[in-house]
Amino acid sequence: MDLDLRKLRYFVAVADTLHFGRAAEQLHIAQPVLSRQIRALEKELGTPLLTRDSHGVALTDAGRQLLSDAGPLLAAADAARHRVTVTARGSQRLTVGFRAGIAVAPAVQVFAAQHPDVPVDVQRIEGDEQSQVLLDGRVDLGYVRLPIDETGLRIAPLYTEPRVAVLPVSHRLAGKEEVTEADLAREMLVWNAELPQPTARRHPNAGYVVRGVDETLEHVAAGRGISFLARSATVFYSHPEVVYVPVPDVAPDQVCLAVAQSRVSPLVDAFFAAAQSAAEVTAECGNYEMWQLGGPGAARPG
Repeated sequence: MDLDLRKLRYFVAVADTLHFGRAAEQLHIAQPVLSRQIRALEKELGTPLLTRDSHGVALTDAGRQLLSDAGPLLAAADAARHRVTVTARGSQRLTVGFRAGIAVAPAVQVFAAQHPDVPVDVQRIEGDEQSQVLLDGRVDLGYVRLPIDETGLRIAPLYTEPRVAVLPVSHRLAGKEEVTEADLAREMLVWNAELPQPTARRHPNAGYVVRGVDETLEHVAAGRGISFLARSATVFYSHPEVVYVPVPDVAPDQVCLAVAQSRVSPLVDAFFAAAQSAAEVTAECGNYEMWQLGGPGAARPG
């Protein structure tokens, strides 16, 4: 039996809202139609997916499993539709996603030298969407930072970056050439939800949870705590009230290139090779040191 994607989308809408009326409104269909479609899906699968009683709607164990599996399935279908549409228009171009602080230009330049007729668009992606934009086809490839949900993705490590402590300029350690994680053990942490933080920092002092480097810098500048960022942040982000200090004993940040497993294309493979070649050159120059020269808003570590 083939899984009906339309019914699956209906099920996801109900599972997300746990309310048939609201789900029907989102889907722009009548509630009785939605109910019939969900019952038909349950009959096809041979198991209840939802319980309905006076207390509301809840997922069964089977429903929770289907909801977990539905995301990648629907994303793959959307991506396939997008790729077919692009191919039908006869256009050849790539869209490359990247996380904040990652330099894409070196790989684009290598790729352009080999494929001058293929435009490359670049699009910044956020930490909480880096898997989804690859699976649903919004980007063809992505420069990502670990950890990432690798389900349905092909991941290739590119390089690692040292991490730095982000401190207010008035901090007692702001003038140091480097610090240890132990030096900062009692500090309140501004937790960047998009970036992995050192494991040892996951304690009750993790105070503010923010999204993005800009928010991180503002909170640190306001004296609400300290944070950790990959060293590339010192190139692309600066703040007059913040300093960066290397922390050598903290595990480095891992940068990878990722693509959906269903994305099969000679151009994607060519960009993969270009990115790996550019990463090797970058690593030989000290991971980002070659890109610090003349970088906009560059701020030196320490």
